[in-house]
Amino acid sequence: MDKDSVLIHILKSKGTPTLLGGDLPFRVINDNKYISPLSAEGEVREENLPTVDQAIHTALSGENKTVILIGSEGSGKTTTVEKLVVDWAKGVHLQNFEYVFHFRFKDLNACEDALSLETLIQRCHHYFPPQSMHLVLQKPEDVLVVFDGLNECKYSLDPSVLTLCSHPTQAVSVDCLVASLLHRSLLKGAAVVLATRPTANLKFLSGSQVKVLGFLKPQRKAFGNCFFTDAAAANKALMHMERSLGFYDFCTSPRFCWTVCSVYKPLIDSGGKLPETLSQLFVDILVGLIQTLSLSQAEGTELVLALGRMASHCSVEQHLSCTKAQMYSFGFQQFLTSVDTFLRIDGEMESDTCVLSFHSQLIQEFILALSFFLGKMTYTSAEKMLKKHEDGTKFLDVFLSGLSEPTQRRPLENFLGEFNPDRVKDFKQWFKSSSEESLQGYNADEHYRCFRLLHQAQNESLVKEIINSSARIGLSYGSLTLQDCVPWSYVVTCLGGTKSLNLYNTKNLTEEMAEVLTPAMSLSLKIVLQRSFLSTGAVPHLASALNRGITTELDLSYSRLGDEKFKILCTGLRDCKIQELCLQSCNLTEESCEDLVSVLTSGTSQLCLLVMSFNKIEDQGFAKLCDALHSPHCKLQELKLDRCDLTEASMKVFSAALRSGQSELKKVILARNTMDDSGVEALCVSLQHPLCKLQSLNVEMTQLTNACVEDLCTAIRASKTLKKLEMRNNSLTDASIPALVQVMQDSHGMQEMNLKYNDFSEDLFEMLEKCTKIIY
Repeated sequence: MDKDSVLIHILKSKGTPTLLGGDLPFRVINDNKYISPLSAEGEVREENLPTVDQAIHTALSGENKTVILIGSEGSGKTTTVEKLVVDWAKGVHLQNFEYVFHFRFKDLNACEDALSLETLIQRCHHYFPPQSMHLVLQKPEDVLVVFDGLNECKYSLDPSVLTLCSHPTQAVSVDCLVASLLHRSLLKGAAVVLATRPTANLKFLSGSQVKVLGFLKPQRKAFGNCFFTDAAAANKALMHMERSLGFYDFCTSPRFCWTVCSVYKPLIDSGGKLPETLSQLFVDILVGLIQTLSLSQAEGTELVLALGRMASHCSVEQHLSCTKAQMYSFGFQQFLTSVDTFLRIDGEMESDTCVLSFHSQLIQEFILALSFFLGKMTYTSAEKMLKKHEDGTKFLDVFLSGLSEPTQRRPLENFLGEFNPDRVKDFKQWFKSSSEESLQGYNADEHYRCFRLLHQAQNESLVKEIINSSARIGLSYGSLTLQDCVPWSYVVTCLGGTKSLNLYNTKNLTEEMAEVLTPAMSLSLKIVLQRSFLSTGAVPHLASALNRGITTELDLSYSRLGDEKFKILCTGLRDCKIQELCLQSCNLTEESCEDLVSVLTSGTSQLCLLVMSFNKIEDQGFAKLCDALHSPHCKLQELKLDRCDLTEASMKVFSAALRSGQSELKKVILARNTMDDSGVEALCVSLQHPLCKLQSLNVEMTQLTNACVEDLCTAIRASKTLKKLEMRNNSLTDASIPALVQVMQDSHGMQEMNLKYNDFSEDLFEMLEKCTKIIY
């Protein structure tokens, strides 16, 4: 197979790039600007994701010879498969294949007549010599067939309703021919790479599925450096895109990145203001496109309304494209020469068989929102319009919210005339009433939707008006995604802060999410990250928010933070306003105790309550914490050390700290540690000391026996501060009761002693009843 001819065929000019359609694959490849999108199988994690190229090569090297690339529009599938063919033709990859045939479904759709496999190859690859066909048929394992755009396939590939063919010279319909190739009745043994958006035909196919994710932050950075010649401009564009737009899933799309950079570049070069929202971005795009057409205001409005009717049809009917006849019914007759500015045209415009479609779902929904506000009729309400299109749109309410604000729609009104004031008012009334209703409920997804619309509106007074005292914004937002973080952080900033930022059970708080949430975290009195997973990159942003924020309470319990991440967090804890810190079950060890000591003795720490329960800090780690208790800078008043693998050795060190004169500890929980009677004996020494300030002591499940009772009674009589003693679930017996009852009756300071679940007999309960201070 002549590889030079393949290169010429695939890299030949196929039009020009458009602002809505993106750069063309052949240009990206020719200009050496190709960056492979990322891929994933199963649950998506950002660390060490393979590129799509790597995933294809890995899959083709296995036993399954069908690889299916599945990704959203603009995610880079077409460019990837064309690059695959180019690399083969250049001798870079896949040299185990002698023949590669590349087909596009939008071309196959135009084939109306019956074709054989030989005829199909000749028609789509005219450079392939017919005399070589027998070699292809003899060794199909040397063949790679590439199909692009299965989602554009206009027929079903269900083998149960098709009669598959097996002979390469048999003329059949295109749907039968393609199905025969994909179901391996033709060219059995050949490898297949198939690229598609999610489509119903996938259920009829088997093979290795590769999820095309597109670009994450590193790929966007590389793309920006390729697009902008100036590194500072590239960095500015990337940072702004990620702050204002990068939280949306479609920002992983290489096509969308190209469009954004194309809008940003002239603005950066001229010192203009970059768009802050998705709506503003599309306003800028549409203004630029309308300017190129030199239409009057009336003509521009009619064109947008015609596009709106088409957008509504595509949305309601769930169709990606429209025929020329349908375009006439929408009112495009006078705009057929300029319609290619907004739409993709497949086929010759002069032909009745050509079809037209929007370049992306985003522009389709933006046009639909715009046409709603431009419409002159007043009887169509926003609620009815949204209800009508709810199954076919995702961002319609987002665009309606953005365009309802005067500052965002004004550039378009300069070209299209004023928006219908009745429809703007109607949308605002619906937005306010529906948002207030949603925020009084407990559905987090409804809250997210409201936050997104408020962010698009960019109206601080509107945020304060809608999120009033009745809004339940303290519920858990642990399911939030990057898409939700930016609007939520925006809302908190507009409100000037929040009592609680509840991120309970956040499965994966990534670096990007934490970076976006930093302003909200710094303005939150309490941050709940209980049962959450924080990526290593997220922790510095949390530390930064604590360092410069107002947070007084941080709950990281059951987050399994680990020593390495905790060390990073301590850079923010040393100088912050945190008073309560919960680190229960965070996989911390002795190593973390060194960092805690530096926090507690920093001189600026305000930490009063520390929960370290269910961490294996052991005696060595606790001894280090006790060093902090000797410091005049340590302000700890409550310490919880439930099940920290402590023994009696720790109690001697702790006892010394309690009577040092520096310790402010008033409440200590030492439950579920193996301290034994000798450990309590050591504690009793400090309890009798006049400098010990302890008021509450919990020694539940610490293997205590009657041997410690005499020391406890002596300590209780001598202590001037102890009020509460928890001794549940130990091995105290009836013999200890008389002494404990007597000391509690004699003591004026002790208020409560809990003796539940010890080894007492019922015969002694009458004696316990006489002392109301004892719980049994």
